[in-house]
Amino acid sequence: MKKILCIAVAAMAVLACGGGDPARKAVNPKATKEAQALLEFLYQIQGKYILSGQHNFASGITKYDDEVFSMTGRRPVVWGSDFSFEDVGEGFQRYQHAGPLNISVPFERPCVETGLTVEEARQGIVNEAIIQAAQGRIITLMWHCCDPRFTDGGNTCNGDKVWTMEENAPSAQEWDELCTDGTALNAAWKKEMDSVIPFLKQLQDEGIPVLWRPYHEMNGAWFWWGNKPGENGFKRLWIMTYEYFTAQGLNNLLWVWDANAPRIKPGDDALPYELFYPGNEYVDVLAADVYGWDYKQSHHDELVDLGGGKPIALGEIGQLFRDSSFFDEQPQWTWFMVWGYFIGSHRNTEDHLEVVRGIYNNPKVLTLDRISYKKGKYAVKE
Repeated sequence: MKKILCIAVAAMAVLACGGGDPARKAVNPKATKEAQALLEFLYQIQGKYILSGQHNFASGITKYDDEVFSMTGRRPVVWGSDFSFEDVGEGFQRYQHAGPLNISVPFERPCVETGLTVEEARQGIVNEAIIQAAQGRIITLMWHCCDPRFTDGGNTCNGDKVWTMEENAPSAQEWDELCTDGTALNAAWKKEMDSVIPFLKQLQDEGIPVLWRPYHEMNGAWFWWGNKPGENGFKRLWIMTYEYFTAQGLNNLLWVWDANAPRIKPGDDALPYELFYPGNEYVDVLAADVYGWDYKQSHHDELVDLGGGKPIALGEIGQLFRDSSFFDEQPQWTWFMVWGYFIGSHRNTEDHLEVVRGIYNNPKVLTLDRISYKKGKYAVKE
């Protein structure tokens, strides 16, 4: 008979009475019991296990999960997708990774050929998230959102206005207007935020917590929200977003601050984490995106230090880590999520398959069959 390692039972009983370790509570004091239970689960597994995860695009909502299963016979625990935007520009292939609604599934037909609207795509994401959560999956959502200077309210924009690059980034004056309540640009930003809040509320109504990671890779220069270090930079936008969403009654979100792994790469730099960090009072989980096998020890250690004990995660990865020593050298990662097609069949050489199967069969990697989910609480099957 299998033993069950119960997660957070005693801790949650104390929290329900208003006690518990304040350092392990969600930053939102009104966080739902499900959100708090999920956060407690992350604290419990850190240093012991890492949750497997997979990103899926809105128009191919289980495609890459299914590919993982076909390769390994196992399902990831973390299921991810992107609220994204609907493109009105030309040459969407140039910025496919800046908004999966622009194309059905990468390397396949464009979204415009499917007749899918952004509202339909977002509703499809929510519907699938409800199905996946009922199976014990943990949901993570992100949003390649439009630049408020160039949007009709968050649903439609030219993809070039998301993938901004430095020459088209908001000026200091525009940034200040964006972050100042009562301005025209701030009002446009609020309208954009209001376009996704109802979808997140549907998940809250279903009792589903969300690992919410807006404005990812903010320490790079490729998105409109990026490359704004310091107190008056990205930090203002993050805090403003957190306060707006919580004021709207969104209490099922765990706030995942997700930077790019720092790097010095001409024309593609990612600056140090700390220049963009809004502070522990506004972040539940710290994460990093790693591509090209760039798993430097510093990417892990600096995030651990910055969070002061908060869970850390690999918010997006491209290539999976190649050998099991990774789990001993960088033990604090609580989940990884492979970005869409990086797991895909077009990469299925024997070497790639061996790596994927090796990771999914590693005892430190939690897959769906190794997770118990009952009455809003997660546990690890031992």
